[in-house]
Amino acid sequence: MTILICLMTVNISAVDFKNLLKQADGLVNYPGHDFSGEYTIVQVKPGQTPTTTIAAVFRRDSIETYVILIKEPSINKGQGYLKQKNTLWFFDPESRKFNSTSSSDRFQNTNARNSDFTQSTLALDYDVVSGTEGMLGRYDCWILNLEANNDEVTYPKMKLWISKDGLVRKSEDYSLSGQLLRTTAIPDYYKLGDVFVPKRILFVDALRGARIDGKFQNEKTQITIDKPSLNDLPDSVFSKSFLESMNR
Repeated sequence: MTILICLMTVNISAVDFKNLLKQADGLVNYPGHDFSGEYTIVQVKPGQTPTTTIAAVFRRDSIETYVILIKEPSINKGQGYLKQKNTLWFFDPESRKFNSTSSSDRFQNTNARNSDFTQSTLALDYDVVSGTEGMLGRYDCWILNLEANNDEVTYPKMKLWISKDGLVRKSEDYSLSGQLLRTTAIPDYYKLGDVFVPKRILFVDALRGARIDGKFQNEKTQITIDKPSLNDLPDSVFSKSFLESMNR
C-alpha cells in the first residue's frame, strides 16, 4: 500500500499543471476563427417565475473582442455589449448611449458575469497552488486549486475539475478569504473541428437565494448555446456602429 501511494504521488507531481491550464484554454478559444452563437439564458430565483433572455453572441479572440446583442425579452431588446480588449461598453438603445461597465458585473442581473462570455485565460490569470486526481460523475479529472496572479479577474480563487480530455467540467469560484461564491457546471460540449463549445452551462450562486418551506434554495442560471459557428464575420460586427444599427 505504501509503494502504491508513493507511485501516485510521483505521478501527480510530474504533471505540468500550468500546461494543463493552457490546453484547457486552447480547446475553448478560437484565435484563428470568429465565433457566433445563440444563447438562451434562464434565470431561476426561488419562489419566482423563471425569466428568459435570448442573446446573439459574437467573438473574435484574435483581437480580444466580443459583441452581445439582446434579442429577448422585448423590454431589453436592442441592449448590447461591446468588449474591446480591457474595455467593456454597455449600449442602451433608449438613450442611444454607450457606458463603460465591468467584466465582473452580473450579466443582465443573472448569476452569469460579463467575463463568462469572453475567451478563457486561466493559464494567464491564475497560478496552480495544488493539484490532485479525482472523479466527477463519470469523468476522471484533474482537480486544481488556483489563485489569481493579478487583480483584473472576477474571482481571486478558483477550484477546477478538468477531465482527462482537457475540458473544464466544473469550477468553484471563491473570494480572497475563501468564501464559496458560485459553482459552475459544463456537462456537455459541441466539437467543431479541433475546438469545443459548451452546449449548456449551469451557474449556482452560493450566496443568493431564498428560504422556501424552511430550506434554502440557491439562485441558478442556465445558459444553453445553439447554432454555434466558426464562420467568418464582417469586421463591422465588432463595433459600436453595429449595435447602433440594430436599433434603427
